[in-house]
Amino acid sequence: MSSKIHPVILCGGSGTRLWPRSRAARPKPFLPLLGKRTLFEQTLDRTTNPAIFGPATIVAGSAHRDLIAGQSGAAEGVRRIEEPAARNTAPAIALAALLADEDDILLVCPSDHHIADPQAFAVAAESAAALAEENWLVAFGIEAAAPEAGYGYIKRGDPIAGGYAVDRFVEKPDLETARGFVESGEYSWNGGIFCLKAATFLEELAAQRPAMADALRQSVERGEERDGIFHPDEASFLAIDGESIDYAVMENTDRAAVVPVAMGWSDIGNWQALHAASERDADGNSVKGRAQLVDCSNVHVQTDGARVSAIGLEDVVIVVDGDEVLVTTASGAQKVGKLKGAAGQ
Repeated sequence: MSSKIHPVILCGGSGTRLWPRSRAARPKPFLPLLGKRTLFEQTLDRTTNPAIFGPATIVAGSAHRDLIAGQSGAAEGVRRIEEPAARNTAPAIALAALLADEDDILLVCPSDHHIADPQAFAVAAESAAALAEENWLVAFGIEAAAPEAGYGYIKRGDPIAGGYAVDRFVEKPDLETARGFVESGEYSWNGGIFCLKAATFLEELAAQRPAMADALRQSVERGEERDGIFHPDEASFLAIDGESIDYAVMENTDRAAVVPVAMGWSDIGNWQALHAASERDADGNSVKGRAQLVDCSNVHVQTDGARVSAIGLEDVVIVVDGDEVLVTTASGAQKVGKLKGAAGQ
């Protein structure tokens, strides 16, 4: 690898499925859900090895300007881009690519994921960067540890140096199909982590989504730097139809590659996922805050004040946050975002 990798950290989404802990004013990336550091801070931590990584670019909206400033203060050389509105991942990544040098290798990282093995992440990043220098657009293929209907999948194709060409992407299959994917050993989870050369990504975006590419270029050309933050031109940016990098580019390009990696990844997409990533006792219980559990198994408790006492429960999540209390079965955790409280945040 001839140059450093430049992290692009995406701060988007509201984390409604982790209500009531995650709120609009302080969503999931900026919470210390696993350990003392927030998920955003942990993302910065694992991309700050100066032997591998260059300074990060953070792409976010204005709502969390102060949180980002407070939690990224110790990181050196950070560049910040503030989107006028949320337009999904393809435009966000393009903003970073347009402001980078054309040969820069960009490592796109969501800000709200947990990775238990940062060393495996770094090794995969270097393998992916070597492929990106050869003009591949590289996805991290997360080890599919179990059939999950809530994740996208990547099928590996022909082997190439350091990884595989992508045979196809599959969006959130049903559980039976996902089970077949895992049993085949040919599929990985698509965790939304990508490595690409700035110029290559912009070329592909222009080929696949020319109107989006033109509007983004205009938004950068007409944008300005204020108070250490780059602000794209609002009118040009708002003209964009939002779309993910998966739909806009990766599923259409013939340059897609995948680097398989087992690194203890979780998107912490709901309370059950957080429970699975947390330290648990011999009965499978995980507790944060004041709680007493008697004859309970696979129970997750988080409380920021009131003591929680539970007896004889199985597969239950209990969360106390200020004046809000959530109680759900583990299987119901996927539906938390549908609650009126979560929707209103």
